[in-house]
Amino acid sequence: MQLSGAQIIVQSLKAEGVEYVFGYPGGAVIEIYDAIFQLNKFKHILARHEQAAVHAADAYARVSGKVGVALVTSGPGVTNALTGIATAYSDSIPMVVISGQVGNSLIGTDAFQEVDTVGITRPCVKHNFLVTNVNELAETIKKAFQIAASGRPGPVVVDVPKDVTQAMAKFSYPQEDIFIRSYQPVVQGHIGQIKKAVQMLASAKRPIVYFGGGAILGNASEELTKFVRMMGAPCTGTLMGLGAYPSSDRQFLGMLGMHGTYEANLAMQNADVVLAVGARFDDRVVSVPSKFFEKAKKVIHIDVDPSSIAKRVKVDIPIVGDVKNVLTEMIGLWGKQDTTPASDSLEKWWKSIEEWRSRDCLWFDNDSEIIKPQYVVQKLAEITNNSAIITSDVGQHQMFAAQYYPFERPRQWLNSGGLGTMGVGLPYAMGAKLAAPDQDVFCITGEGSIQMNIQELSTCFQYRIPVNVVTLNNGYLGMVRQWQELYYGNRESETYFDSLPDFVKLAEAYGHIGIRVDKKSDVEGALLEAVKQKDRLVFMDFLTDKKQNVLPMVGNGKGLDEMVLPPHMRENPKA
Repeated sequence: MQLSGAQIIVQSLKAEGVEYVFGYPGGAVIEIYDAIFQLNKFKHILARHEQAAVHAADAYARVSGKVGVALVTSGPGVTNALTGIATAYSDSIPMVVISGQVGNSLIGTDAFQEVDTVGITRPCVKHNFLVTNVNELAETIKKAFQIAASGRPGPVVVDVPKDVTQAMAKFSYPQEDIFIRSYQPVVQGHIGQIKKAVQMLASAKRPIVYFGGGAILGNASEELTKFVRMMGAPCTGTLMGLGAYPSSDRQFLGMLGMHGTYEANLAMQNADVVLAVGARFDDRVVSVPSKFFEKAKKVIHIDVDPSSIAKRVKVDIPIVGDVKNVLTEMIGLWGKQDTTPASDSLEKWWKSIEEWRSRDCLWFDNDSEIIKPQYVVQKLAEITNNSAIITSDVGQHQMFAAQYYPFERPRQWLNSGGLGTMGVGLPYAMGAKLAAPDQDVFCITGEGSIQMNIQELSTCFQYRIPVNVVTLNNGYLGMVRQWQELYYGNRESETYFDSLPDFVKLAEAYGHIGIRVDKKSDVEGALLEAVKQKDRLVFMDFLTDKKQNVLPMVGNGKGLDEMVLPPHMRENPKA
């Protein structure tokens, strides 16, 4: 059967089991949109901005574990999508973005709505394709999905000229994976290295397991939890790793790094053997590698991406492979070995950790009637029984969510960790709710971030996507203001909002429920009302403490043991 290129794209997406495509039409993709209408093979979600469409596809992938799909037109459609693509790339999210392009004969002529899509996306994609021949279209889409989902996942862009979408060809979609000679990710770890790692961990006196987003992307949560419990060692997670190990478990010390807990940071700094699982030792975890190694330690690093190993810190035992496979091997070897960590050493290690933990670094003064942002997050966790899907934007509210909402399972926590993209929260909530319609979804945001993609309230209304928005409104770009307070002499340069919309009226104008909360006593009631409204979007505007800081904090150029501590710890240094 002869199909047009546009029809081939739609049929190919259907063959991949695509459920939702997030996009925005334009001239270069009008043929594809016509094919979507005629063939009716999947649900299309019309976002109000291409950036939000890509963010929503990204979130759908994070929650479902499938490849997210976005569709944008040429020129500004691509440039608008670029932030979403770069965000997914930074966090290793599997996604295929199909972009329209001007016709083959017009490429390079500065035609209307032409940009060099392959060129401008190259630094922030796992791979990209320009399909100039309709006969290569189906195979290219197959390759795109294959590359996006395997190895270290990431976004793949398929750029399709308009005349290719109009051309006719026979359609045959590949049933099996295509052999790509230049792309063969290693998934099985070297057994010799794994044995060395197990032996090193068994002889450790102060071991710690440090896991990141790779443990979630690699579906290794169960194996990670089992191995940590077998070892009896403490563990800590990155911002992206939260949920890979149950946060309520005693062996979990909380998040580490710039806004990590006192106990997690000191344990990481003082450990003698660090097992890193799907983590990158990035600058928000280990600001200065030389300071990290002031206390002698050995590092075992497991990652499917060889380029991530030893990129920032010296590694003693590198293991390239799928983290699920490697941990499975380690579990088997640990069960067979004769030696286990000396119980007296481990007991001594835990005693130190419990002393650090007793300092209660996340305690905050909650006696005043002024709403503390931490209190809102704590109440939300209590009301949802730690089970809701939480998305966040970027800023103080993001860190409060990470610190005070205990994530119990993988794919429960969505945020922009690598790129730090403001504006992701609401489109993330949309994609998450479509991926898990039976789950409560809450977007924790700030009055700055929410305005960057607030137009998606319209999308939520059109498609009846009943998410909940929790705005921790302090009238400031809070994280920048915090830095200005601590390091720039309190000079609040362009961080205070002199004019904010009435968010309640704005939410209502979009057809949703709006609630303003300015009293601490009303916080719980507002959250309960949001949970109760299963079929409506509820936008809650919480007026919070304007000058609350996120602490502890490791400043730039500081070691993990050089934290800015909260007032109660500074006032009681030995408490």
